[in-house]
Amino acid sequence: MTAHPHPTEPAAGPSYSGTVVLELGPGAGALVLRAPAELDGAEIDVSSDTGNGIFRTHSMVRPRYVANGTIYAAVYPELPPGSYTVWTTDGEPGPAVTITGGSVTTASLAG
Repeated sequence: MTAHPHPTEPAAGPSYSGTVVLELGPGAGALVLRAPAELDGAEIDVSSDTGNGIFRTHSMVRPRYVANGTIYAAVYPELPPGSYTVWTTDGEPGPAVTITGGSVTTASLAG
């Protein structure tokens, strides 16, 4: 995977506390993937083998302004529950995460 925004998607600015809305329920969870600042603007893929084929999606690392300062993270809303692989910007498998319906999973990606 490359470390640049998808060419057809405009680069989004930073988000502030309360600006990301997540709809969670029995069939949907979410992932907040923290990343180092040098990955700002990078598209990070996650994938899962659902049994009916591979589900793959991506999200952009962006600055997130929170009460204690700024973090960099990609947010993946409405993920089907299951085990996922986070892919590094080099296209290598990164951390494995488990998404549970109705909850938010957090993980970190090294630069």
